[in-house]
Amino acid sequence: MTISRLLPVVFSATLLAACASPTPAPKPVEAPVSRPQAAAAQAAALAPQAKVLKRKVAIGRFSNETRYGRTFLRTEDGDPLGKQASDMLTNRLIESGAFLVFERPDIDKIQKEQTFSGRGDLIGVDTLILGSVTEFGRNTVGQSGFFSGTKKQIAHAKVEIRLADPRTGHVFFAATGQGEATSEASDVMGFGSQADYDGTLNDKAIGAAVSDVMNSLVTKLTERPWRTDILKVSGQQVFISGGPRQGIKPGDTLTVMSPGETVKSGQTGFGIALPSTPVATLTVLSSFGTNETDEGSLCQVSSGTLPATTASLYVAEASK
Repeated sequence: MTISRLLPVVFSATLLAACASPTPAPKPVEAPVSRPQAAAAQAAALAPQAKVLKRKVAIGRFSNETRYGRTFLRTEDGDPLGKQASDMLTNRLIESGAFLVFERPDIDKIQKEQTFSGRGDLIGVDTLILGSVTEFGRNTVGQSGFFSGTKKQIAHAKVEIRLADPRTGHVFFAATGQGEATSEASDVMGFGSQADYDGTLNDKAIGAAVSDVMNSLVTKLTERPWRTDILKVSGQQVFISGGPRQGIKPGDTLTVMSPGETVKSGQTGFGIALPSTPVATLTVLSSFGTNETDEGSLCQVSSGTLPATTASLYVAEASK
């Protein structure tokens, strides 16, 4: 194209650019509510929407049943892969906010420390969690072309979880979780990232497997009906365990229940509890305590009569 033909094109483009009006910057829009109100709404959304009894759970054993790490030097803490999976599961249970998690693998260290301090008050748990890493492996795949190549590292893990009743040893639930982590590198004509060995893939794969099993684990542990215990009775006032962290708030209505007789079944050998009987109705007045281990609620008897001895009674949600 000659210069004489090129000039009109450049001139037209310049005119169009000059006539184009810039898009005005958007004006900031204030939120319909104040920041304190928004923060309160967010806190309310994160607060428990239903009463959830914090189950007392402990991980009794988490072993490595794979060949990975068999040649590693062992320490007094045992197998590193199994301990890593146990620590990850413990952290997930604590982060869920639905459980009181107690130490069992390192219980000998806790007992030794209690001996030094002269104090000790180990608490029994509702459920013992047993588990193992049953699959773990790595492989590397890649493709090579004339000008380019790719290399992908893959780590895979599988964990098995069982829930057991510590009083009877009965295993009442089992679940499986699987996880995978990958890392990929590519180069073109010798330029690009280097696919060195990525040790973090092991951790990510185990973490993904533990996270995969968490949903079914939490569902099973929390599926039983909510209940709590009576701490003390003073006239018409009743102090019970649990407060806001378990979804209990002022104005709630609760029912005091008398458990039915437990009869041993000749068929299964287990004790079967007959249906409970409602005794009284409580209205929650206020809460006290600073954390999940010491919080409670003050209630008022609104109907019914409490017996002189309340040791065998428990508190449940009011029937709807």
